Amino acid sequence: MSPTARRSAPAKSRSVIPQVSWRAPQPAPVVLVSGPEEVCAERATAGIRDYLKAEDPSLEVTDVRADDYAAGTLLAVTSPSLFAEPRLVRVGGVERCSDVFLNEAVAYLSQPQEGATVILRHTGASVRGKKLLDAIRAGEGGGVEIACPAIKRDSDRYDFAAGEFSTARKRIAPTALRALVSAFSDDLTELAAACQQLVADVPGDVDDRIVERYYGGRVETSAFTVADLAIAGRYGDALIALRHALASGADPVPLVAAVALKLRTMARVAGSRESSSAAAARLGMKDWQVDRARRDLVGWSGPTLARAIQATARADAEVKGASRDPVFALERMITVIATRAPFAA
Repeated sequence: MSPTARRSAPAKSRSVIPQVSWRAPQPAPVVLVSGPEEVCAERATAGIRDYLKAEDPSLEVTDVRADDYAAGTLLAVTSPSLFAEPRLVRVGGVERCSDVFLNEAVAYLSQPQEGATVILRHTGASVRGKKLLDAIRAGEGGGVEIACPAIKRDSDRYDFAAGEFSTARKRIAPTALRALVSAFSDDLTELAAACQQLVADVPGDVDDRIVERYYGGRVETSAFTVADLAIAGRYGDALIALRHALASGADPVPLVAAVALKLRTMARVAGSRESSSAAAARLGMKDWQVDRARRDLVGWSGPTLARAIQATARADAEVKGASRDPVFALERMITVIATRAPFAA
């Protein structure tokens, strides 16, 4: 890591205050919402507001910018009014805070105002405000921390979406969840909105047909949808999905990568007779990934899986320049995987 990168990444101090999930936020005199994932941070902030509003509808809500701060504002908006209504103060931009705000916020921790909840939003984009964060994490002000780390990996997005349905006490089929996550793999905000729409609109369980009806245009172009259909042996459907994906502008390289990822996972799990949790711990995977790979392996043998991996490796080289016809390379790969037989030219 370069010196510049080290300076821009905030060093997180050891925290002695309660760590609260953004899915179940709890109010406290001071709430530190840390980390770059805005979707989770917004949920946490909204959850605290709703909690306090349910306790007392007269809640006063004030927004303050730490990077455009007027001296005395924090004390003014947290001080009780004539009727002593509860106060919620949402402070944004703490990672860019002014010196005036930093000094007043640190001083506030020594004597938080009764009936006031102060939410401090720090994205972690800089070390600015570290003195304040260290004080909060050391227990000054009676605070809690809600961490909102970045959600970038496919497994993290899958867990995020699964949590959306679990929190709403609604069941979704694993294949439907995978299709939904794949359809919105490039935008967590859109994925969250899609999950909430299905939660609100669908009275019962969510299955593949429902996801396809709502988001079929996006799901059809997903690389993982192509991979799932081919591995399931649905040859015709896999070719149709592949052509839809290519027609919508999908790049052949990620398409092959999605197939390769699933086949590698299947190969790692193949032959394991231990429990899902034990296999996941040994392989550095999630339990659901092991369960999904085992379902995918139904109907496969060692020779057919090896043949599919070889066909995928060949296609990977061809779509990266070893062939003049990447589309043909993709179709041949799908044929070998879906039919589980050698390709007949």
